[in-house]
Amino acid sequence: MSRAIKIGSKLKELRIHLCQKGETSKGVREFIEKHYVNLKSQNPRFPILIRECSQIEPRLWARFEKGKEESYPLSNLSADTVLSKIESIAK
Repeated sequence: MSRAIKIGSKLKELRIHLCQKGETSKGVREFIEKHYVNLKSQNPRFPILIRECSQIEPRLWARFEKGKEESYPLSNLSADTVLSKIESIAK
């Protein structure tokens, strides 16, 4: 079971981009299998979008207040590291 993550009010949207088969996206795919359902159930109205595309490097996009966006590379990270990255952004 994942730890509880409450997403703060300044964060407006998360988008996770990953490759369906690429080795660099393996940890992101595992994150989706292990942690996504719990994260979404803890934040049911918060938009968390999963975007799959062939041959791309995995990346996390965060949209904040006033349309500001930041992206974070997720290549070769473990599922738990991806969760920790989201946790640090969500505060």
